[in-house]
Amino acid sequence: MPRKGQRGARRPLGNESDTQGFALLAEAYLESLRVRNYSGATIGSREHHLREFIHWAEERGLARPVEVTKPVLERYQRFLYHYRKKDGQPLSFRSQHGCLVPVRAFFKWLCRQNLLLANPAADLELPRAEKRLPRHVLTGAEAEHVLGLPDATQALGLRDRAILEAFYSTGMRRMELLGLKLYDLDQDRGTVFIRQGKGKKDRMIPMGDRAFSWVRRYLEEARPSLALTPDDGTVFLTNVGLVFEPNRLTQMVRDYVDKAGSGKTGACHLFRHTCATLMLEGGADIRFIQQLLGHEKLETTQIYAQVSIRMLKEVHTRTHPARLTAQPVAGEGAAAAPVPVDPLAHAELAAELAEEEAEDDVPPLADGNGSPLPL
Repeated sequence: MPRKGQRGARRPLGNESDTQGFALLAEAYLESLRVRNYSGATIGSREHHLREFIHWAEERGLARPVEVTKPVLERYQRFLYHYRKKDGQPLSFRSQHGCLVPVRAFFKWLCRQNLLLANPAADLELPRAEKRLPRHVLTGAEAEHVLGLPDATQALGLRDRAILEAFYSTGMRRMELLGLKLYDLDQDRGTVFIRQGKGKKDRMIPMGDRAFSWVRRYLEEARPSLALTPDDGTVFLTNVGLVFEPNRLTQMVRDYVDKAGSGKTGACHLFRHTCATLMLEGGADIRFIQQLLGHEKLETTQIYAQVSIRMLKEVHTRTHPARLTAQPVAGEGAAAAPVPVDPLAHAELAAELAEEEAEDDVPPLADGNGSPLPL
């Protein structure tokens, strides 16, 4: 039986004895990704989307990749377009794009391995992904309100406050926080070591004094009562002493955001966006924010310059001819030249927003009676 927050057993993929069937070839493709040192998150995502396509194909009598043609893939693309989630909403074009990319990569690999003579996905036109801004960003007051909601007099409330403070102070990703070990925290220098973050990259980032004080208090007062023996050194533990499942952490953060009643939705990534935007509005150089967030391309971080509406509003108020009172404009020069956008930055930003969208799509976890699961 899976632990709370985990998925149940997966359905088998077709006939595993057929050497030309989907099951064995898909597993061989995923193994090739492991050999090439792709991250576990990337492999897991590709496996999920491949399974969805393979089940769709098997329901239509297609048991082997060789039986798939370009019209079949176009039909699957139309299926994704017309698909409706449990809440009746369609898949976003970004989600549809994410479903098709692993399928196209799978058939490309089959051709490179000479397992197919022709690639049916070679000319498949993927849907254009929207260039979106982060959905919501908290103000400083709203963020402080959320941070103050956990009951720090209780062990789990103290843990939750430490988690929220860490997200808000560092802007780290959900999986980066889940992977923190005790030896990654340098309290003397006020830094956190992120091991093998997105793209299998290490980085050292600062954490504010207030956030570190809450983490230190959690480590001293709450974590000893949660940790099991042997202790693997994971910083943040569930109520039963285990490492958080990603969806359970998302649920916990989302519950506090909803409880705050600001009308804004989100979870772990909401604090990432908030951290970057408020630091930019506070005068931080965008290059330092880039290093903090772990973005490979500066253009990815520049999205927060568009989100930071407060500074744009101030300039608009001072300079627009329809303003209520005329004010002198000091230091306003010619408009800045447009910054050329690197396609890799768009891809990095797309992955960032897709990760946020995946968090928002996580359904609330509940037991068999519909009651929320304890965290």
